[in-house]
Amino acid sequence: MTDTPVDTTVAHTSRVWNYWLGGTDNYPVDREVGDRVRDLFPQVAEIARGDRLFLRRAVTHLIQREGVTQFLVVGAGLPTADNTHEVAQAIDPGARVVYVDNDPLVVAHARTLLADTGTAPARFVDADLRDVHKVLEAAARTLDLDQPVALTLMGTMGHFELDEALRLVRVYTEALAPGSFVAVCDGVLAHMEVDDAERAAEGMRIWAENVAQPYHMRTVEEFDRFFDGLELVEPGTVSVFRWRPGPAETVRDLPQYAGLAKKV
Repeated sequence: MTDTPVDTTVAHTSRVWNYWLGGTDNYPVDREVGDRVRDLFPQVAEIARGDRLFLRRAVTHLIQREGVTQFLVVGAGLPTADNTHEVAQAIDPGARVVYVDNDPLVVAHARTLLADTGTAPARFVDADLRDVHKVLEAAARTLDLDQPVALTLMGTMGHFELDEALRLVRVYTEALAPGSFVAVCDGVLAHMEVDDAERAAEGMRIWAENVAQPYHMRTVEEFDRFFDGLELVEPGTVSVFRWRPGPAETVRDLPQYAGLAKKV
């Protein structure tokens, strides 16, 4: 377990996100920034919920339609409802899940959450996702990397400059067996009126000044590049609520895109 202390004086991505999702694993500094951004850009809380819906739908599709039962969750964030291992193991109790993060609070909560996961393994790796060799070496203790694995990157790649983000996705993907899948969800500069875009830009300015990790919104074309060389699953890259919605769900467009693609 990491010995790095939790810094409660600076807002942190995973804790602000936890706050937007209605969680309690956050501090006053996280709630202050979260409120300021949400006041400017109210859609952000809905975006957080949309990410969780996409994750649940993608995991369900992968197990039921693709037969993939191994998951590598890079940039795990703080546990909330519908965590990957909970969704996966509710469908297939033998599903295997490895979470990766290096935030001290995430590490502490993940260790507690995963202390009792039933009969199927769910493990946590305390590592910087940029240390791909370390991540994969640790993941291989739980996952069979010679068989298909689903790599999920939920709201993670926006914390890197585009070239570095694309490089990381490529390196991870190249290490996976054919038949593996990559799921990405991140913010895009789309589906916003002029006023929305201006408020979102101001929200990003507040974020950059107050949160430890920067965040970069992508164009749709830049987001699509995460899936270069892969075979996109229908409906392709779309706003989160448009990725295989249920029949009774309200479909709307948000500046948050999602996609799932197969390595062939």
